[in-house]
Amino acid sequence: MSMAVVGMIAGMVLGFAGYFGGFGAFLLVAALGAVGFVVGRFLEGDWELGDFFRTRDDRRR
Repeated sequence: MSMAVVGMIAGMVLGFAGYFGGFGAFLLVAALGAVGFVVGRFLEGDWELGDFFRTRDDRRR
């Protein structure tokens, strides 16, 4: 599935949540989607936990 299709589906889900559940539901769906995205990137191996906890000096090397 292409990233354009995934983005379209995510936008539709957020639209339905905002329409039927209000702004609070919209924020909840957006936050859970972001968490799912980060977890998915970790599981695919694109990100490592150490990338977020290194000091600024370590990143320059």
